[in-house]
Amino acid sequence: MDLALSEEQKMIVAMVRQFVREEIVPLEDRLDPDADELPQDDYDRLVRKVKDLGLYGLDTPPEYGGPDIDLITRCLIAIECSQHRAGLYAPCYYVFGGARQAQLFEATEPQKEKYLYPMLRGEKKVFFGLSEPSGGSDPARAIQTRAVRDGDDWVLNGTKLWISGADRADYGLIFARTGDQGRSGVTCFIVETEWPGFNVRRIVHTLRSAKYATEIQLEDLRVPHGNILGEVGGGFAIANDRLSRQRIPYAAECLGVAIKAHEMAVEYSKIRETFGATLSSRQGIQWMLVDNEIDIRTARWLVLDAAAKAERGEPFRTESALAKLVAAEASGRVVDRSMQIHGGLGVAKDLPLERWYREIRIRRIGEGPSEVQKHVVARDILGAGLR
Repeated sequence: MDLALSEEQKMIVAMVRQFVREEIVPLEDRLDPDADELPQDDYDRLVRKVKDLGLYGLDTPPEYGGPDIDLITRCLIAIECSQHRAGLYAPCYYVFGGARQAQLFEATEPQKEKYLYPMLRGEKKVFFGLSEPSGGSDPARAIQTRAVRDGDDWVLNGTKLWISGADRADYGLIFARTGDQGRSGVTCFIVETEWPGFNVRRIVHTLRSAKYATEIQLEDLRVPHGNILGEVGGGFAIANDRLSRQRIPYAAECLGVAIKAHEMAVEYSKIRETFGATLSSRQGIQWMLVDNEIDIRTARWLVLDAAAKAERGEPFRTESALAKLVAAEASGRVVDRSMQIHGGLGVAKDLPLERWYREIRIRRIGEGPSEVQKHVVARDILGAGLR
């Protein structure tokens, strides 16, 4: 596989890199170190700039107004967009827009008019409600939230856990069991947060900065039959197919943080002196930097390989799982070594390393834990019969 960038990709990478360096990083000098939102004036101004660049609406198909880019280019953008303090969970503070829940492109036209298009215009916020106290990585078996048909409505009861942004959203996708245990027993519902029976609370104390995870309680929540996304019993396919693809730019975001942390470590090692010599002259430090380089190059290869196979329409489940697994874990090691090289300064909020250190740890769990990714790869190696 040729990993050389095309001239168009080089141009896009250069534009995004300059945007992050000149527009995003300077703003963070006057924000709280744990901030994940920009003042509205700055946000609106930067959205206009991104639209002028022709890159607004990432993950949105061109026919819906998104940029005409392939998945490889999307990953290259993700690598650049995450190279700032808040970049891991608020890349460029969302000024590049985008489809937060790509599953909605499979909606009916009335559903698109009411939910998808307002989301794409930035008028409505959405959440993704899959995980439960019983688990989130095996929805075919773990989902206990149940939906029962009652005339033209479905009545939902159950609990969702670790759901990002549900307390700020206008609506979301809730996966509930409508049949027996197994893949064919799960259905996806579009649920509005203002409906009676929808209750949400913040889970305040996590490693992640600023944003809160939430717990959702559904108590006799009535959802019109017309708010089913896809078909009854088709919820697992909707969740699984899109999540496999979305894990690839998710992995690329981890890689971007690692690249920036490594750059900082290299530069600091050249100027910091101990016992009359720079850190960069110490073999122990040199080997740490080499290990960083190995982790970054390995993760980059796997991310771009997964993106290339998905873009060609080839099976990519194994590649997606490997990219997510390796990028999350390797990036954590890179950030950890980079903090160590910085010494006491590495754990101070003056630098972004301590925030990256906390938040990169979550990436080994979010979007499917490392152990689940290994299970996915093992099933593909040994056969689908592995349980």
